[in-house]
Amino acid sequence: MVTAHALAIDLRVPAPRINDIVRERRSITPDTALRLARYFGTTPQFWLNLQSSFDLRKAEREVGDKVAKEVRPMSRAA
Repeated sequence: MVTAHALAIDLRVPAPRINDIVRERRSITPDTALRLARYFGTTPQFWLNLQSSFDLRKAEREVGDKVAKEVRPMSRAA
């Protein structure tokens, strides 16, 4: 297991960046995604997809009902 501090050192980023991501106070940026992908042997898109999925789930919880009430689906031509 790697600590947030050790990961920050290995990624060459400030430790608060990793800590803030772990605590859900900061998003994974393209720069961080590139670094995480290189470190863990994945792709940057993997990390950005995780962030995007997280953001969408959060928005659905926070404003999903409001949007459903305010926005009507586009009318379909017969």
